[in-house]
Amino acid sequence: MADEITTLIVDDHEVVREGLRLSLSRAPHIRVVGEAGDGASAVELAERRKPDVVIMDVRMPGMDGLEATKLLTERVPESKVLIFTAYSERSLLGRGLESGAKGYILKEAPHQTLVRAIEKVSQGEGYVDPALMPAFLSGKDQTDMLTTREREILQLLADGMSNADVAQRLFISQETVKSHVRHILTKLEADTRTHAVAIALREAIID
Repeated sequence: MADEITTLIVDDHEVVREGLRLSLSRAPHIRVVGEAGDGASAVELAERRKPDVVIMDVRMPGMDGLEATKLLTERVPESKVLIFTAYSERSLLGRGLESGAKGYILKEAPHQTLVRAIEKVSQGEGYVDPALMPAFLSGKDQTDMLTTREREILQLLADGMSNADVAQRLFISQETVKSHVRHILTKLEADTRTHAVAIALREAIID
């Protein structure tokens, strides 16, 4: 088929790759030519298979999706990258653009949206999932969602302080600290305090 679009699926979860492959098998003009579970194998595979579109997850062990996108843009410029992201990762949109990605699609996007995104990106056009548009336009992200007090607490946690230390330092009760920590975890979609600190450091919310 002359206008067949070849795609490479990159995600560290097999079940996600499986779902994507199934979804794409319903589009006769889209063919999956490979799958990778991390950024490094994605770059390697793209260099060999030269897919039209690489559907790229962001958070992966080892080399993450943004780093892989940057490398791909340099090494396989003919392969266009479509960032495949969870809604909570809106803060990565700007960084995705900087890395050379052509489009963004939400993991929960309906089949038609996914197909449309692949078609657009394969033609070298940009595509942003409609659901992500508000975040894109406002430039709001996780950093903006944290209050000054929450950032302050997060910084103290990063410095290795316990809830009791933080309470003492900020002249507030331990209960208040706990409540702030709960809000921070929710906003950053982190499982633990350590995870929250890691996200905050990576996103430069704290230093």
